[in-house]
Amino acid sequence: MKKQILAFFISVTTCVGLYAQQPQKPNASEIYESIKKLNFLGSVLYVAAHPDDENTRLIAYMSNQVKARTAYLSLTRGDGGQNLIGPEIRELLGVIRTQELLTARQIDGGEQRFTRANDFGYSKHPDETLQIWNKNEVLSDVVLAIRQFKPDVIINRFDHRSPGTTHGHHTSSAMLSVEAFDLVNDPSKFQNQLKSTSVWQPKRLFFNTSWWFYGSEEKFKKANKSNFLSFDIGTYYPSKGLSNTEIASLSRSQHKSQGFGNTGTRGSQMEYIELIKGDMPADGQNIFEGINTSWTRVKGGQAIGDLLETVENEYNFQNPAASIPQLMEAYKLIQNLEDDHWRTIKTKEIKQIIAACAGLYLEAAANTNHTTAGSTVDVSIEAINRSEANITFQNFTLNNTKTSKNIVLSNNESHSFHESLKVDDQQQPTTPYWLTSKGTLGMYRVDDKSLIGKPETPRVYNATFDLLIEGTAISFTRPVIYKTNDPVKGEVYKPFEIVPEASAKLAEKVIIFDTDEEKQVSVIVKAGINNLQGAVTLAHPKGWTVYPEKQSVNIKHKGEEQTVIFTIIPPKNQDEGLITPMVHVGDNIYTREMIEIDYDHIPFQTVLLPSESKIVRLNIQKIGHNIGYIEGAGDVIPESLQQIGYNVMTIKPEDISEETLSHFDAIVVGVRAYNTIDDLKFKQQLLFDYVANGGNMIVQYNTSHRLKTEQLAPYKLELSRDRVTDEFAQVDFLEPKHELLNFPNKITEHDFEGWTQERGLYFPNSWGKEFTPILEMHDKGESKKKGSLLVAKYGKGYYIYTGLSFFREFPAGVPGAYRLFANMLSIGKEDIKTNKPLND
Repeated sequence: MKKQILAFFISVTTCVGLYAQQPQKPNASEIYESIKKLNFLGSVLYVAAHPDDENTRLIAYMSNQVKARTAYLSLTRGDGGQNLIGPEIRELLGVIRTQELLTARQIDGGEQRFTRANDFGYSKHPDETLQIWNKNEVLSDVVLAIRQFKPDVIINRFDHRSPGTTHGHHTSSAMLSVEAFDLVNDPSKFQNQLKSTSVWQPKRLFFNTSWWFYGSEEKFKKANKSNFLSFDIGTYYPSKGLSNTEIASLSRSQHKSQGFGNTGTRGSQMEYIELIKGDMPADGQNIFEGINTSWTRVKGGQAIGDLLETVENEYNFQNPAASIPQLMEAYKLIQNLEDDHWRTIKTKEIKQIIAACAGLYLEAAANTNHTTAGSTVDVSIEAINRSEANITFQNFTLNNTKTSKNIVLSNNESHSFHESLKVDDQQQPTTPYWLTSKGTLGMYRVDDKSLIGKPETPRVYNATFDLLIEGTAISFTRPVIYKTNDPVKGEVYKPFEIVPEASAKLAEKVIIFDTDEEKQVSVIVKAGINNLQGAVTLAHPKGWTVYPEKQSVNIKHKGEEQTVIFTIIPPKNQDEGLITPMVHVGDNIYTREMIEIDYDHIPFQTVLLPSESKIVRLNIQKIGHNIGYIEGAGDVIPESLQQIGYNVMTIKPEDISEETLSHFDAIVVGVRAYNTIDDLKFKQQLLFDYVANGGNMIVQYNTSHRLKTEQLAPYKLELSRDRVTDEFAQVDFLEPKHELLNFPNKITEHDFEGWTQERGLYFPNSWGKEFTPILEMHDKGESKKKGSLLVAKYGKGYYIYTGLSFFREFPAGVPGAYRLFANMLSIGKEDIKTNKPLND
């Protein structure tokens, strides 16, 4: 049994990891569980604010044990979080976290929905959150999600009664859910939605409480639980070889960008939900008490239920295809249901079961993973029936072109052929639909209202297989995909994407001119077609000079790139602006960058965003030259410091030694390095000795949770959750004469203008007398925070700890952030008149 369980673990993690894009191929046990779920007509909607807020234990339990149709409504896509696996932040991080949620739902059995709310970063109160989000629009989206999904039960992750005690997004998600509960059945509210959906009234609304919300397990034990329901979500599924909590851990571990790898647990474990609205179940146990979840719920459902009960009771694990005749009878009856909602849901479910019972494999694979509007691609079609069921392949439809086949699909005989797919001349490129138009700080703009709430952009090109199974016509639709063989991974699937003829990107997103000397800028043009010919120009702000005026491009093969060089001359005085490459091909001009996101645990993603870089003429002085950088969870510190003339070398933790450190004027430790790099705890004394010998050490923010070392600094230093989320918050100088604020750059209040998303996060709140706090700041209505920038003399050098969000400000090209950081690197140094390496 242990070997079987291990094998299942390996199967699940492999299929959802490297092969996240492969078609599902359920085994006999999984088919049986799907049949049981087919016989349950009840729905649960779980509501929270971000990817990773969801309780995967409860979602897995409702989906796999209760057999309810279960979905997670995440109000945002998590754009404002940090990224532990790569450099993507903001919109690109939102794309990654969207796919992580979808992959998680594949494991725990749930579905996924969103609103248009943008995760703009940490918010301390729902008043601020709902103002930035546009409360009415997000409320509209929550109402829409409920009307479309039609849950019998809603479960909120957070408490709507405790504003200001946690993330404002969290509380807002609960507040909006509670308000929506009373609006969804009112036809006068958000009337435009009723053109495509209908009003609905959920039966109950719960809050998923726990001891955490009470402050301690002891307080929770004493709490009045008369309006609580409880579930033992540790149930074991023999057919899966896993406990519910193990499935939940596999699901939660898909939030890799947030470092949420989770170890599976086994055994009894209780989960609690508190009734907020609706009536309390009389038995105090059944969340669906008083709700008809059988087929008799819908008119005409009795006969379907009788058929499917027989299918469930007589299911043959050795020959699932034996159930096909009765499943086809049930399928025909489902098509006659008057209830559009359940007819649509159960049609999709039963078709998946029929295909699985027959071992039916239907695929349409293009010979390329991307093409352009107006092109024609070859599509390989495969159809095979791996059962004794009587199946005839009647017709095949691709891009509205139907081809008659009339092929008998005999048991285990594969049929393959080729078709041509003509892409529409006006077809728009593939990209996440919520990124096609510019939104606001708090809201995505979605012009096509039919897309609101969908987790991703629907695939435009699909193949339809018209079959005759046991004498009944039934159709199956499959998206056109691309697959190839990787010598290491084997069969690899990618989406079939439409791309522009040309795209362009600047090699650097921020270009800093620390003098008035010219710089060369590289523009990388990528061809979406063969034999791309055109020219590139560079749009730039007034006062800047660019030459040559244009550069020619000639690229032979699609997918290849050509780099062209422009020279930019900055103005004499401090200034900033944006430059945009423009690729001229015939009468068309292309100004977007094509970004490919490729991680093993999520499907391959193609994103098109405006191609632009910030150029900054910056009055900045710096001392020192050689900087050592120790990587953390991901930031662009090395590239940013190189922009202002530093020589930056990345140091691997295992390479940290007295001799290695001696080559550097300063050492910078990346964000959350002490949360993610185990080896650093063994290198602390070497780093402290480096400081004592005259070096400067700058440590960026870490969290107190899962800190790898107990000695973060050479003196007492305790981290907290203090943060300043208002990027416009006033910054006061506690030590205006301190070297950090005066040498080699005079820092003023203007250096804190233009900051993005926040001032900083996870500031220390207690430190030794050796430290000098430099800055003071706070959010509205809160106490003053002095821990954002701390400096201590240690031996001959300086140790600096900062929670200021340089990792966000550098990519945004904030001039003051560069000037302040240059001072941090320069502290204690002499010879302001030279930029030569001090070690020379």
